[in-house]
Amino acid sequence: MNSDEVLILRIEEYLNNLGISFDRYDHPPAPDIPTASLYWKDIEAAHCKNLFFRNHKGNRHYLVIIEHKHDLAIRDLEQLLKQGKLSFASPERMMKYLGVTPGSVSPFGLINDTDHHVYLFMDKNLSTVDKISFHPLINTSSFVIKRADFEKFLFSLGNGWEYIALY
Repeated sequence: MNSDEVLILRIEEYLNNLGISFDRYDHPPAPDIPTASLYWKDIEAAHCKNLFFRNHKGNRHYLVIIEHKHDLAIRDLEQLLKQGKLSFASPERMMKYLGVTPGSVSPFGLINDTDHHVYLFMDKNLSTVDKISFHPLINTSSFVIKRADFEKFLFSLGNGWEYIALY
């Protein structure tokens, strides 16, 4: 079993332990939205863009999730959060807090944030979708789960999270 499969199985086991069903779609590496869109075209779900930020002091980290078809103005996000200047977190911070590398950022990485350091913001438009899709710590698969089950997953972790208007 290769290291990618180990990461995927870790998420599968976590979801199974919560009684959450999901559909798994394997595909070639999809490190960005244009590439991932090629593999998502036949999958019915809200596909997401996952952005990992740090504040200007580097002592707060935010995972921001929006539907992949939308853009996020970082300046607007800064004003909304009132945390000062935000910047994308480094690959080292991605690994430290989420256990992922660039191109594989996913809220499933929050299972690695045992100190509950990362705060999650999801666009409020995602609060009404039926199914939602994310990479399972590696960008060679996509998992589709019901949004309600995704919320159950989030509650199980203990990280703070909320829906907010992002665009």
